[in-house]
Parts: sequence; structure tokens; C-alpha cells
Amino acid sequence: MATVVHEPPKMDVDRLPSQGSGNGGWRNLVPASGDLRKVKDSSPPPASTGIWVALASITMTFAAFTSALVVRQGGARDWQHMALPPILYFNTLVIIASSFTLEISRRRIAAFMGGLQERAENPLRWLYITLSLGLLFVAGQIFAWHELVSQGLRFATNISYSFFYVLTIAHALHVSGGIGGLVRVIAKFNQRVLKRSTLDATSRYWHFMGALWVYLLVLLWLKL
Repeated sequence: MATVVHEPPKMDVDRLPSQGSGNGGWRNLVPASGDLRKVKDSSPPPASTGIWVALASITMTFAAFTSALVVRQGGARDWQHMALPPILYFNTLVIIASSFTLEISRRRIAAFMGGLQERAENPLRWLYITLSLGLLFVAGQIFAWHELVSQGLRFATNISYSFFYVLTIAHALHVSGGIGGLVRVIAKFNQRVLKRSTLDATSRYWHFMGALWVYLLVLLWLKL
């Protein structure tokens, strides 16, 4: 009795995805045109996603503080208006200037990493200036608190002073986090492991802190 041997199915090798790309299976396949530059990863870097989540959380926190301040002031008969310490206006100039120096630094570091800037030039110079301005801002806030305490205007003196301390201390703590981020960028750059996404995320956070402070200063000036 004859045995029928079926011929194995033929596979069109040209239609199979390339397994040697190192991208893991079906992701980032080579387009029909063969131009790899047209293939882009759709997922953003983790640092970019994380910073937007952090900024959204901070925004909601200070929005809650603002709502509490407005409601409490509207229904309080014991609300005492206060004159803001003059150092706060100087601090505003400091943190705005730090945003400009950080942007200069970000552009120079990016150009250095891309080989568009001379290697002999130190791209961290403006980043160190930004870091110094950030420390000066926090020092100015501490001076403002010390000035109020020396006048007998403490946290529990009045509800208006309580809001002042809560808002300014919360903001200073977030600025301190930004200072830590700047130190991290400097360390990673010196170790030659700095990523563009880390630099951009730190810059967004710092610029947000500057804008948030301007908002808080206007709020305190109007409500306190």
C-alpha cells in the first residue's frame, strides 16, 4: 500500500518580521520603504511621563490650599492682614533669573551631548549658577520666616499667618526637591550617563516651581 507524503507548507521568508533588530518581536519593524528613521517608538520616556504626573499632583495640592485660604478668609472675622516681608520680592527676581540660567544651561548641555559644542567649554557653568540661585531663594525664604518670628508673628498667631507659613514652606520644600534634581543632573553628566529626558524633566519641574511662586506671591499679596 503506497504511502502519501505531504509536502510541508512553504513559508514566504520575505514576509516574516526581522528578528535580528534587537527590538523584541513585532516592535519597531522596518517599514516597506526601508528607511529606519521613519520608525519611532510611540511610548514617551519614563522621566517625561513621571514629571507630568508629579506636576499635576503638585497643582492639585496648591489648588486645594488656595481654595481653603479663600473660603477661610471669606468666613473669618478674626482675619488679620499682614505686610509681606520685602525679601519675598527679591526672591521672586532670583527664581525668575534661575529659570533663564537653567534654560541657557539646558541648551548648552544638549548641544554638548549632540557634539555641536566645543568639548573644551564647560556646559555646566550655567547649571551651577542655577543651583546657586536656587539655594539663594531657599535662604531668602528662611530669612523671611525668621523676620516674622522675630516680630512675634508665628504660625499660631493668626490663621492668616498660618496660611502664609504653610504655602511658603510647602513651596520651599518642593524647590528643595528641584535643587536635588539639579545636583542629580550634574552628577549624571559628570559620569557621562545623563539622558536628554532627565535633563528636560528637571528643567520642566524647575520652570514650574518659578511659575508657581509667582502665582503664590500674587495670591498672598491679594489675600493676606
